[in-house]
Amino acid sequence: MAVYALTGFSLVSLLSFGYLSWDWMKPGLVADVPMGPLEKSLPPAFARPPHIIFILTDDQGYHDVGYHGSDIQTPTLDRLAAEGVKLENYYIQPICTPSRSQLITGRYQIHTGLQHSIIRPRQPNCLPLDQVTLPQKLQEAGYSTHMVGKWHLGFYKKECLPTRRGFDTFLGSLTGNVDYYTYDNCDGPGVCGYDLHEGEDVAWDQSGKYSTFLYAQRVSKILASHSPREPIFIYVAFQAVHTPLQSPKEYIYRYRSMGNVARRKYAAMVTCMDEAVKNITWALKKYGYYDNSVIVFSTDNGGQTFSGGSNWPLRGRKGTYWEGGVRGIGFVHSPLIKRKRRTSWALVHITDWYPTLVSLARGNLSNVPGLDGYNVWPAISEGKESPRTEILHNIDPLYNHAKYGSLEDGFGIWNTAVQASIRVGEWKLLTGDPGYSDWIPPQTLTNFPGSWWNLERLTDGPRKSVWLFNITADPYERYDLSEQRPDIVRALLLRLAYYNRTAIPVRYPAENPRAHPDFNGGAWGPWAGEDDVDEWEGGREPPKSRSKKKKCKICKLRSFFRKLNTRLMSNRI
Repeated sequence: MAVYALTGFSLVSLLSFGYLSWDWMKPGLVADVPMGPLEKSLPPAFARPPHIIFILTDDQGYHDVGYHGSDIQTPTLDRLAAEGVKLENYYIQPICTPSRSQLITGRYQIHTGLQHSIIRPRQPNCLPLDQVTLPQKLQEAGYSTHMVGKWHLGFYKKECLPTRRGFDTFLGSLTGNVDYYTYDNCDGPGVCGYDLHEGEDVAWDQSGKYSTFLYAQRVSKILASHSPREPIFIYVAFQAVHTPLQSPKEYIYRYRSMGNVARRKYAAMVTCMDEAVKNITWALKKYGYYDNSVIVFSTDNGGQTFSGGSNWPLRGRKGTYWEGGVRGIGFVHSPLIKRKRRTSWALVHITDWYPTLVSLARGNLSNVPGLDGYNVWPAISEGKESPRTEILHNIDPLYNHAKYGSLEDGFGIWNTAVQASIRVGEWKLLTGDPGYSDWIPPQTLTNFPGSWWNLERLTDGPRKSVWLFNITADPYERYDLSEQRPDIVRALLLRLAYYNRTAIPVRYPAENPRAHPDFNGGAWGPWAGEDDVDEWEGGREPPKSRSKKKKCKICKLRSFFRKLNTRLMSNRI
């Protein structure tokens, strides 16, 4: 009874929200451009494939949006979600690269070789070139495709760049963690470089502009220069709200009463991002796109609780397979939705956006076999049942094996020492080491360690390597039922074994010294050529670089920010 009594509290927590006023006519980030006669003479909506704006935020916690009861102000996101469809059974991946790869390919990471960790800046690794990407499919359907923001899917050779993977234009960073103003990124002591790119060139001239503002302004410029008569896809992958915690002072001032410094800065970054989304939406209205548009909002993983984020009341944090790491904020806002202003509990995963958006674009999916995603538009727009009944959260054979796991504990079906997680229906199974497992309330006290007085600690036995939860009845993962329901454990272990037979080998090559920014004029960028790349992908030593060390164009700036970024290395993933 205790499990089911929790359900009422769960629904209240997940559905609680407060809406703030929204003034469309006071954008802070978009230039004022008058509407032309073309926009005024557009035919009615539904006549053409919709314009698609996909907004992905970085490290935004499940609790860090107004309509989830947050202390952070997000009036735009609250309004868009309230007028659209909130996805409250929506799942992503626990860290950056896996979520982005699954969005772009529609495939689980075990089917792209990216099932372990992230793509590091110095690794000769990227999204497999044999994968047909979402923007490539949209280009086939006649769309103009644009990316603004964080790539983090590899760049060791030019074929890996966004402009070679389906995007007509690109403004953003290739790595996973850059300074919001200088765009400097350090991948360890002394390995620092500039990372902001315009197309395939280094955008040195944009240094000094706060990235959230810069990216919103770029989206507005794209919309202003494009014809609303022609379909457009814009992928906006905000760097916000990933570390380093940086925000314009006027946003921090709003949260001056917040005692915890990290939470204060983090909150400011979220609100700044919220305003950027307001201006993007306003630009869609201004330039004649809105009535035939679909806006998708998604986080990429759970919040990093040690850097101001909060996933409360969910268990765990970024980098874990607990709900706090994999259940995301998600909603769809569109005039094309048939049943608006509601909350959907349909099961949706980030891989589903690929077939869903290609189908909306009237594209062809028949030549892309093996997708792990489903077309969930009928579930979102009409409230129909989701075609998805299960989610493979991941199988990572390289992650540290749990000390007490074994094949015997897995009924001879599965080695429970291996980190893996799967959800089938209302049941979720975890094996191995799922990651940090506490429930962490929002950090609001002055000193971070002092706020641990109300942190709830897990008391699982030391020999634990299997967990089972009924996520529908127990969304906070408080009641492990693995011992009570061995039949369900066995069934889900069989599903894990099935998926594991379809997995391809992990792509996680050793770092290469040729990637050092000093060999690329001080910036991160492609370093491998077609003739020599295969030599070190196979595990052999890389050939010695023939490039002479170039003078770093940002060495003076780097000397200061290198020390700052090095201190934040623990939060890089």
